Amino acid sequence: MIAAVGELAGVVGVAPACEALAFSRAMWYRLKKPVPAAPRPAPERALSASERRQVLDMLHSERFVDMAPPAVHATLLDEGIWLCCVRTMYRLLAEDGEVRERRNQLRHPVYTKPELLAVRPNQVWSWDITKLKGPIRWTYFHLYVILDIFSRYVVGWLLADSERATLAEELIAEACTKEGVDRGQLTIHSDRGTSMTSKTVAQLLAELDVTRSLSRPHVSNDNPFSESQFKTMKYRPTFPSRFGSLEDGLAFCRVYFRWYNTQHRHSGIAYLTPDDVHHGRAPQILIARQTALTAAYAAHPERFVGQPPVAAKLPEKVWINPPVEKPTLHDGPGTTISLPVDPKHHPVSDVIPVTPTSESITITPPKTAAPEVAVLH
Repeated sequence: MIAAVGELAGVVGVAPACEALAFSRAMWYRLKKPVPAAPRPAPERALSASERRQVLDMLHSERFVDMAPPAVHATLLDEGIWLCCVRTMYRLLAEDGEVRERRNQLRHPVYTKPELLAVRPNQVWSWDITKLKGPIRWTYFHLYVILDIFSRYVVGWLLADSERATLAEELIAEACTKEGVDRGQLTIHSDRGTSMTSKTVAQLLAELDVTRSLSRPHVSNDNPFSESQFKTMKYRPTFPSRFGSLEDGLAFCRVYFRWYNTQHRHSGIAYLTPDDVHHGRAPQILIARQTALTAAYAAHPERFVGQPPVAAKLPEKVWINPPVEKPTLHDGPGTTISLPVDPKHHPVSDVIPVTPTSESITITPPKTAAPEVAVLH
């Protein structure tokens, strides 16, 4: 595309060429290959190589090795010696990587963003712990919940009066046994709470050959499925402001999780119940829905505008932090532009009509010098 616009711009100008080829002028200037700058000549006042070596040797000497450049500069001036200015001393030291904080300071490691994909149940689980208010102020019960991110099915939960790694270990082991998880099959994702990062849980996951995934510190949306499930629970009309006892909390959780798994129509899974998706009944239900819609269309086509109704489909892939694909542009006679998924952020979305899905547009540049309007296929 750049070659096509460039060839046409040489005849009619950049603006008419971009308008004729339905290409954003701003994108043309942004993607145009920059002309490499000529090497900058050394200024006359610059130090020579021998002078730079002399300054560094002075700074590295036993006399000045522990002194700051301003103190070195002042000491040499008192002795009638001037090598260079203080800023030049700092610049020479920085080029060798010798300007830094001398005190030992904590340097935070770079955490990798977790990118987890599930295409079937029991492939990726998400678990977290939330607090439920107890009968009096500053008392809490701790609710452990393990959720399958593909089906949104709660595979295990536990309510206790305290948070302990041994309880999490027992819950995870029991859930893996109940679901018949094979070795090497499962990834369990969580935040970095004390129970999640404990050695007890880590040793259990290693014994079960389950991959452990952790959220990045202070990133709340790295564990969205568990957080969403907790919000659903706490926004239920029957959720009390406080629980009178542990038995009271257990009674509520038994009713809630039975409703959540078997009756809750989840928007993220085409308004199916987690139980239907987790146990493989979703295809038959979606076929029955489509049959009902087709019959309704046949009976009253005038009530459906545009096209026959289509039942919502179950997502084939469920991600935690899906990877972001950058748009690519290949220059040549037949140019292919890969448009991003979201057309709102595409610089030519006001010129080229695009759909929310990723697609390829092939544009053939004009063979003659005369301006021609290319057709988008």
